[in-house]
Amino acid sequence: MFQGSMVALITPMRQDGSVDEKAFQDLVEWQIAEGTEGLIPVGTTGESPTLSHAEHKRVVELCVEAAKGRVPVIAGAGSNSTEEAIDFARHAKKAGADATLVVTPYYNKPTQEGMFLHFQAIAEAVDLPMFIYNIPPRSVVDMSVETMARLAKHKNIVGVKDATANLTRPLHTKRACGEDFIQLSGEDHTALAFNAAGGVGCISVTANVAPRLCAEMQKAWREGRLGEAMAIQERLVPLHDSLFAETSPAPVKYAASLLGKGTDKCRLPLAPVSEPVRKRVREAMVSAGLLN
Repeated sequence: MFQGSMVALITPMRQDGSVDEKAFQDLVEWQIAEGTEGLIPVGTTGESPTLSHAEHKRVVELCVEAAKGRVPVIAGAGSNSTEEAIDFARHAKKAGADATLVVTPYYNKPTQEGMFLHFQAIAEAVDLPMFIYNIPPRSVVDMSVETMARLAKHKNIVGVKDATANLTRPLHTKRACGEDFIQLSGEDHTALAFNAAGGVGCISVTANVAPRLCAEMQKAWREGRLGEAMAIQERLVPLHDSLFAETSPAPVKYAASLLGKGTDKCRLPLAPVSEPVRKRVREAMVSAGLLN
């Protein structure tokens, strides 16, 4: 159920900063039509840090409604407050999401035991599959393989979105957590290499604007057409580079705006994309065959 090309959805906004519900649901529809195999609303790419709780929950509802059960929805439900994360996870279950994505607590820097207790508390409170989101560059803390292995014993903790870009990590995670623990890359550049090390797919930023290419790459890999998969990977590298030339999701929202998928508006403190990066994004989109 959870494999292949999955997208960390942007949250389209009008120029006044309000959430554009129609543009968001249109984006979901386009993603499914283009072959995306899973939808992840209100992660970091969806600007969860600057959405109100009401907006966060509404976006999850909009995603589930638009998906209509055609592909799984993994709802962002992370917080550096365990109580808040439980509230988001409970709402995700009520809204009809298929799973939650819960980030390691940021800013307050819990110990490994603190992280274990945090995720265990959420898993105990809400009977819904959960993915641990390990992203040290954003959260400062890095969940160890040993801690993840302890958590993997809980029936509701089914996998990880690994954004460490450390390609030895999935090898050790597979040995520690078992064959059934679902490993998804959270870093576009390493998507195929991550699969080779034990992963089964990628939760992608780039898929917001290149969903068909990302889906075809993952499908080709699964079917053993490695040359095709690697050719697509090579084609996408300049686009990956450009979409992380400044803090995400500002560049990918600009890229999406070039395709008519909402505006490039992000909420402060994310700044508008600089002119050199705009040029770089546009050139990468043309190079990948996404723009004329």
